[in-house]
Amino acid sequence: MAASLKLLTSLWLLAQAATPASAQTRPRAAAGPAASQVRIADGVLEGSTTAAGIRTFKGVPFGAPPVGPLRWKEPQPVKKWAGVRAAKQFGPRAMQLPLYGDMNFRSNGVSEDCLYLNIWTPAQSATAGLPVLVYFYGGGFQAGDGSEPRYDGESMARRGIVAVTVNYRLGVFGFLAHPELTHETGHRSSGNYGFLDQQAALRWVQQNIAAFGGDPQQVTIAGESAGSMSVSAQMVSPLSRNLFARAIGESGSMLNTGFGPVVLAQGEQAGLAFGASVGATSLAALRAMPAQQLLEAAGKPGAARFQPTIDGYFFLLEPAKTFAAGQQNKVPLLVGWNSQEMNAGFLLGPQPATAENFRAVVHTLYGSRAEETLQLYPAATDAQAQQSATDLAGDRFIAYSTWKCADAHRQTGGQPVYRYLYAHPRPPMTAAMGNATAGLAGGVIKGAAAAQVPPQGAVHSAEIEYALGNLATNKVFAWMPADYKVSETLQSYFANFVKTGNPNSPELPAWPAFDGSGNGQVLRVGVTTKAEPEAHRPRYLFLDQLPAR
Repeated sequence: MAASLKLLTSLWLLAQAATPASAQTRPRAAAGPAASQVRIADGVLEGSTTAAGIRTFKGVPFGAPPVGPLRWKEPQPVKKWAGVRAAKQFGPRAMQLPLYGDMNFRSNGVSEDCLYLNIWTPAQSATAGLPVLVYFYGGGFQAGDGSEPRYDGESMARRGIVAVTVNYRLGVFGFLAHPELTHETGHRSSGNYGFLDQQAALRWVQQNIAAFGGDPQQVTIAGESAGSMSVSAQMVSPLSRNLFARAIGESGSMLNTGFGPVVLAQGEQAGLAFGASVGATSLAALRAMPAQQLLEAAGKPGAARFQPTIDGYFFLLEPAKTFAAGQQNKVPLLVGWNSQEMNAGFLLGPQPATAENFRAVVHTLYGSRAEETLQLYPAATDAQAQQSATDLAGDRFIAYSTWKCADAHRQTGGQPVYRYLYAHPRPPMTAAMGNATAGLAGGVIKGAAAAQVPPQGAVHSAEIEYALGNLATNKVFAWMPADYKVSETLQSYFANFVKTGNPNSPELPAWPAFDGSGNGQVLRVGVTTKAEPEAHRPRYLFLDQLPAR
């Protein structure tokens, strides 16, 4: 929905059938350097071992540095190395501006040379055959990094899973399309480099993960927000066939969202316009510009956002059409969204959330269908209007498109779909945070702005630390026993799904697969977690009738 793109832009302004390697070294369980050395296709890596016995390998290259003539090209093979390469420090993060207050990085700065992944493995043998989780970070395709503590893989590794985080190119570096780029390829496409980076990482996993004790036939891809959109993008791309066996999407999809993808010609025109705006009238001139200059130019208010393109290569069709035709990668899917993905202000701006103001905005947005909208998002009182504005903003931003992915895959995917609604609000902040409140997507708002209405539900991105078992990495919130209880439950579901394609186990509340009935079950995740009939299907069926915005 176009509003989705506007909201993503607003977020951006306020603060994205191979075989295992034949030559492998089986790491020994004994202490010493050899215990952390692994031979992969490109050479020998030496990692570290945590106090819990989890071996880690950080900053592992999966593509050649996309710099100079490789800027805006598909990721190219890594140059093999001689000797032992240290894998003890996160590689640089993709080029990005400091946008979001909830992002904490352990990497050393930004760089175009960013195609690195990180591995946490409990295996002491290359024959362990453990399931694999490959996680794509969020950040609106403008920011994010595999080094963020909330994505740390050690907690999942302690549950018997090989965890991998992946960097991918962002913004102008990841999604610029241009006629000259289209012309220079052998497949007449351009843009989508961030998605192609993810695919290159998945091919790397297929070739190498067995050396770390992982099973390349049991790879689950997962992500939140832009990472969840990435999951759905990989599900529809023919280039990703057989690269993963399961998928997890947290708050986001590429189906019927204003983020795109757009037709290639539209993306190319945006690229030409950007080039003209920076005085670069050719691809050669764009490639000659310093990366920081490009980044800052793309980050100016009013600059074009670079959207994915339907390029006939990565995307053959609009994602919703691919799902409708049953041409997506048919894998089990676990997908859901949060109870407060957006706040009322993103519909109403600075206006108070009164019934009168909300009704006026609805009439502006929906015209002849405004009264239908108000039946589903009622505004009889100011309090009701506040809640309805919050709900409609969240649905337009990301909840509807996530629902659409689940519903479409259930209809044509031939595989089980498990849906959740994450409804557990974060606890208060620690006393050390002072006069502050939680921001929309997990950031921190201080000063006068902190007086705004605090979140009443689970905001966008709130579930990440819970799902991945990383509450302790976030020092902003005063985590309570209830939070650790919710985390244990949600992480257990996720780990079960990664291992088997089914989140259920005897010690957890039953989570039925989505059967398509009118009251299909959704798992409501909170201190008390239980499956319940889907409450908001009429809202999404209504939005489904409208043009993508």
